[in-house]
Amino acid sequence: MDEITSLLASDHKKGLDQEEAGKRLGQFGANVLTAKQGQSGWMRFLLQFHQPLIYILIAAGVITAALQEWVDSGVIFGVVLVNAIIGYIQESKAENALTALADTMVSEATVLRNGEKKRIPSAELVPGDIVLLQAGDKVPADCRLLTIRELQVDESALTGESVPVEKAVEQLEQNTVLAERINMAYASSMVTYGQGSGIVTSTGDHTEMGRISQLISSAQDLATPLTRKITHFSHILLYAILLLAAITVAVGILRGQALFDMFMAAVALAVGAIPEGLPAAVTITLAIGVSRMAKRKAIIRKLPAVETLGSTTVICSDKTGTLTENQMTVQAIIAGHVHYEVSGTGYAPLGQIVRQDGTDEKHSTALSECLRAGILCNDSLLLEKNDSWQVQGDPTEGALLVSAAKGGFNGKETETHNPRLDSIPFESQHQYMATLQDTGNGRPRMVYIKGAVEQILAKCTAAMDEDGNANTFQSDTIHQDVSRMAARGLRVLAFACIELPAHTMKIDHEDVSKGLTFLGLQGMIDPPRAEAVAAVEICQVAGIRIKMITGDHPVTAASIAGQIGIFTGSINKKGKGAVLTGAMLEKLSDDELITAAEETSVFARATPEQKIRLVRALQANGHVVAMTGDGVNDAPALKQANIGVAMGITGTDVSKEAADMVLTDDNFSSIEAAVEEGRGVFDNLTKFIVWTLPTNLGEGLVILTAIFLGITLPILPVQILWINMTTAGFLGLMLAFEPKEPGIMQRQPRNPEIPILTRELITRIFLVGTLLLIGAFGLFELALAKGASLEQARTVAVNTFVIMELFYLFNCRSLTKSIFQLGVFSNMWVFGGVAVMLFMQLIYTYLPIMNRLFHSAPIGAYSWAQIGLAGLAAYVIVEVEKKLRSSRLKKQA
Repeated sequence: MDEITSLLASDHKKGLDQEEAGKRLGQFGANVLTAKQGQSGWMRFLLQFHQPLIYILIAAGVITAALQEWVDSGVIFGVVLVNAIIGYIQESKAENALTALADTMVSEATVLRNGEKKRIPSAELVPGDIVLLQAGDKVPADCRLLTIRELQVDESALTGESVPVEKAVEQLEQNTVLAERINMAYASSMVTYGQGSGIVTSTGDHTEMGRISQLISSAQDLATPLTRKITHFSHILLYAILLLAAITVAVGILRGQALFDMFMAAVALAVGAIPEGLPAAVTITLAIGVSRMAKRKAIIRKLPAVETLGSTTVICSDKTGTLTENQMTVQAIIAGHVHYEVSGTGYAPLGQIVRQDGTDEKHSTALSECLRAGILCNDSLLLEKNDSWQVQGDPTEGALLVSAAKGGFNGKETETHNPRLDSIPFESQHQYMATLQDTGNGRPRMVYIKGAVEQILAKCTAAMDEDGNANTFQSDTIHQDVSRMAARGLRVLAFACIELPAHTMKIDHEDVSKGLTFLGLQGMIDPPRAEAVAAVEICQVAGIRIKMITGDHPVTAASIAGQIGIFTGSINKKGKGAVLTGAMLEKLSDDELITAAEETSVFARATPEQKIRLVRALQANGHVVAMTGDGVNDAPALKQANIGVAMGITGTDVSKEAADMVLTDDNFSSIEAAVEEGRGVFDNLTKFIVWTLPTNLGEGLVILTAIFLGITLPILPVQILWINMTTAGFLGLMLAFEPKEPGIMQRQPRNPEIPILTRELITRIFLVGTLLLIGAFGLFELALAKGASLEQARTVAVNTFVIMELFYLFNCRSLTKSIFQLGVFSNMWVFGGVAVMLFMQLIYTYLPIMNRLFHSAPIGAYSWAQIGLAGLAAYVIVEVEKKLRSSRLKKQA
């Protein structure tokens, strides 16, 4: 104590004087986290336009404006604006993690100044201040503890430890890991029990919370698989458009055609090649995915995160509160040499206590006394609030109340029949708690004791048997039982009792120092969520690897991982299939860590820096990493991961703000549902792209063919815009509502390096593009040959494009199956879109104002019949190609 106060030039009895505190406040600054300077709202809005596809759309708008097609130009710029607004709304809160961190430190603190207790804003604390702590306080700064009385601090949000930490004042080794620094209290952790005092060692950005704040700042915002692929595709498309436009102008000049005409042809080619509806379709498809996921308890904060989940190859999950209930639960009891299993999880008193051997005998006296001890030697309350059970007090004591209720005890009645007269509170140096109970009717008073196994067993001289008789105490046998329970990851408490004279009113440590009768053991754990087990299995079938990264004890982590099915391994130094601890990770180089991250499934006692290193190591192996968590300590890794998933109920504000997705039910199984939805979204986006690109290709081929042949353009730029904008909206977008195909979670994850369009899909795009060229160009020339006017022939060509796209839409409802396998009417939106599109084409063809605007003209029934046959032929050809490719793949398999 003297050494630390001397180093910080303070006095543990008087604290700092006001003048010195003022000087240090000027030297070290306020005890607040420095908020990162975020981008302004206008800048975030303008950045929505900083995308290659948006550049293409803006170019299309400028081109149509140059053509004086003001309506079409307005429509395109409208699409650009809607895209920007949607993106801005979704991402406007994406950089609030540091603000939330700063908010967690806004509180008051009790300090000694000039020898007097004072309540001051925690922002005014300085190194050297003496802070007084008691149950219910938020620790205002990092403190070295000086004095304690039964002090326990909940550090789960910071370290991942699932139970409050019992504090001590003893000196520790310099390299002690964060979760084991029991002589420190850290900023923003909560005092759950006892009292203490400490000297402030770090404030503001220099605290552990401040260090996490800096880690969040350093974590990279990664491009998602979708944004990377769309960007790559957009660049290729941009270069292709410029090249073809240049070729068009060059060929025309070489053929002696007018430069202005060639320029207009090049514009038509560029307009035809630009998929104007693609950015809007991507945004709307993702937004529909967001809506679907919200119904499945997952709130998306960034649109591309929907698709990222579908590409996920590894899920790194925190343990406490994510894979587990975050509610300590007794699972095993040993009393009277009989082993019992306890069913049920969490604080709900639902479950049974049954003998491990399966016999149906009644509960023994020893079991009843062990459960009674758990009720009476207890300072916590079990309460039902809003249809859920909660513990007011220590989670460990709450677990004892629940196990007693499962054994048939009524807690209040038990306390009423055995009122407490005195108690010895739990203290870390003694490691036990004892209570003196009045048993009534002048009978001897009973003292019940619970605590650490070693402390209780050392004081016992007898053990209660099943019938309640005192038998020989067999310490070795009990220690073996304890070892078996600990191997299951259970935290084990021992229970004992001793009778004292009926007149006894007070007890002290001497009264319970020897001669105790051993009652039994209760082993508890923060149990895995039942639904998490099923979700992990589904993810593994889907080829997604699950890794647990926790700050908790390695034995506990290994036990939970084994129960959930993440791995079956051991704690060793080899790495493969083992639990690796933070101390082991610290010794690994970056290259060694990449290998260890790939081969290891469970990481325990991991610090925030190590969680980020692990995520980066997995990303270095080409994985798309989803990181789940709920604590402050998870936030940096959540931000570093390709997609961060926070818990909505138990999660801290910091973790939610750093995440891309928040689960409203804190249910790991919702992640599986989100992955499923993500895969469905990617499928539907791919279907849209495969559907829309042949149109652009076909239009480009029609223009190029006309230029190379030196004949009139079959379709004009304004007509191309009509085709692109109306079909994308009324036909293509209907694919966004396509239900997920069967077996979607039986596939392996999509390789992030594989482009959106595989060789097979590119082949199909060229096939359909060629069919559109043949159909539209052929029917255009046929119409002219039959004596139709140029406007009528062009109307035939436009309608041919639309109707062939309409038939091709049904091909694209599945890229591998027939619609008859999917169910013809499984997506009714498609039929609604088809009806609207046909109506729009009738207006385009027969309404006089449309004839003037788009240079169209009415056509006869014979032309419609030819157009319909062209569409049907295209559908049949694509289905045959699909069938042949499927047969070839089966033979290869």
